Amino acid sequence: MKMSGNTVLVTGGSSGIGFEFASQLLKLGNTVIITGRDQARLDATKKKLPTVHTFQSDAGDPQAIAALYAVVVKQFPKLNVLINNAGFMRKINLHAAGNDLEDLNSEIETNLSGPIWMVQQFLSHLKTQESAAVINVSSGLAFVPLPISPIYCAAKAGIHSYTLSLRAQLKNTKVKVFELAPPLTETPLVDTFDPADLTGSKAMPVADMVSFAIKGMERDQYEIRPGQSNALKMMNRIAPNFIFSQLSKTVDHMLGQTK
Repeated sequence: MKMSGNTVLVTGGSSGIGFEFASQLLKLGNTVIITGRDQARLDATKKKLPTVHTFQSDAGDPQAIAALYAVVVKQFPKLNVLINNAGFMRKINLHAAGNDLEDLNSEIETNLSGPIWMVQQFLSHLKTQESAAVINVSSGLAFVPLPISPIYCAAKAGIHSYTLSLRAQLKNTKVKVFELAPPLTETPLVDTFDPADLTGSKAMPVADMVSFAIKGMERDQYEIRPGQSNALKMMNRIAPNFIFSQLSKTVDHMLGQTK
């Protein structure tokens, strides 16, 4: 995969992994478009990265995705790379009687349905390009769940499965399909969890993680597992009960807080 001279759309590009993708891809000579729900954060990103193009859009809303497609493809007809990065992760106690049913599903809409909708909306355009790619951002937790975040992990496992099927269906096209499964990464997401929730995990610097991902795409490495993500997948093959029990220890901490 040639990682320069592309026109790239990154969902959730105003912070964390998405912002770092935008920054590094701009330096490599790409045209970069980012989306996000918060206009103020998009404006702040524009100040940091003056050459980036921003569009306010909710990656978990199919109507917003359709509207985004109409505008972006018209303004950027050479769009050839889609990075489905938008997502969020929450700690959820399934014992809680007050869990709202629609709210429980919000992680599915953004983390799983959103990328599926984005691919479906943009695929016909990507197939017209001489060279194109879809990069779905899953997680190391797609291979082994962290039980305190059950909905997030289920969504990421779904994205992993969907990406395998997408790659198989697009094998005779010019659209390459990558999966990036980040480990715990130094992004604002880390700040939403207690240190005890992340015991035994060392966050990877986001710049290193994205650099690793870009090099993987350059090598046509279709499943990219930086750092501890690679270890999680390997351990799930070798000793699945052991690695799951290790990640399950944080449940005791969560339930202890809520008794």
